[in-house]
Amino acid sequence: MAVLPREKTRMLFVGKVALGGGAPIPVQSMLTTSTRDIEGSLQQIIALEEVGCEIVRVAVESKRDLESFASICAGSPLPVVADIHFDYRLAIEAAKKGAAKLRINPGNIGSIDKVDAVIDAAGEAGIPVRIGVNSGSLEERVKTLESMNLATKMVVSVDFYAEHFKSRGFKDMVLSAKASDVNTTIEVYRMLSKSIPDFPLHLGVTEAGTTWQGSIRSAVGIGTLLAEGIGDTFRVSLTAEPEEEIRVSRALLATLNLGALDTATLISCPTCSRCKVDLIGMANQVEKRLATVKKPLKVAVMGCVVNGPGEAAEADIGVACGQGTGAIFAHGEVLYTVPEDHIIDALFNELQKLL
Repeated sequence: MAVLPREKTRMLFVGKVALGGGAPIPVQSMLTTSTRDIEGSLQQIIALEEVGCEIVRVAVESKRDLESFASICAGSPLPVVADIHFDYRLAIEAAKKGAAKLRINPGNIGSIDKVDAVIDAAGEAGIPVRIGVNSGSLEERVKTLESMNLATKMVVSVDFYAEHFKSRGFKDMVLSAKASDVNTTIEVYRMLSKSIPDFPLHLGVTEAGTTWQGSIRSAVGIGTLLAEGIGDTFRVSLTAEPEEEIRVSRALLATLNLGALDTATLISCPTCSRCKVDLIGMANQVEKRLATVKKPLKVAVMGCVVNGPGEAAEADIGVACGQGTGAIFAHGEVLYTVPEDHIIDALFNELQKLL
């Protein structure tokens, strides 16, 4: 089998979480609480951990955030990334305060000597740096060039900064070049995986939108790249609660069979006139209850015998519905039949035996 791009990248660690070099793909989110709200921030981190988050990002906007940032790092069960924009001194101090990784856009940090100061601080702390580039933080030489499209400008900018970091002996880099346009995002990361194959890539469609639209755009953009073997970590960026970002991320990984080994999957058929039960309501209830199941099991909710045990034979447990009834089955074999109002409890009684 051919070696995938993500298997060729350098492995590094964000806290104790391996990233790159073919390691399982960790999913990330960012806190929405004020960094100065230590208790609220830690509670949100715990909530994120419960739904499967592995790395969390925290904004450090001013010097007033630094002490509380240190407390968050000290109390967090997840490695904490310091999200820094504009003021390089905040990155230096965050590295000293316990950040497991720094996230900067070198293009908006300022002069190269300020970038160098951040490199030195990260090296001294022994932590990686995520080099981010977007349309607003391109390297100066390419900003106004009409001969390049945005994707090429972003790749050239990332390459410039990556080469500079390497010239200073710093190699624990994660690279990102996210765009709000899905096609641009895919193009950029395909180019990066070929032009700079040694360093892990952080994927994402930035400003993706609300849960509905953002999930679709992220699934297309991030999912396409992951399916091609590109990408070592990612964040699904949604205008929603951060826990929702992780639920979508986990579902994306599970769909591609990419290491989400603690996620249950719902298989359900499209409803039609043959269906004689409330299939939509039933599927929604099962999906909600499955969110707490931490095992790679497949549960099928099928509206009729046409889409029943046969088509869903791969499911660990399932139901094929009839006229107000449901046949509970396991791996295609019918176990027993129950009335409609007992279907969900029966499903989870059988599922409990597999946990």
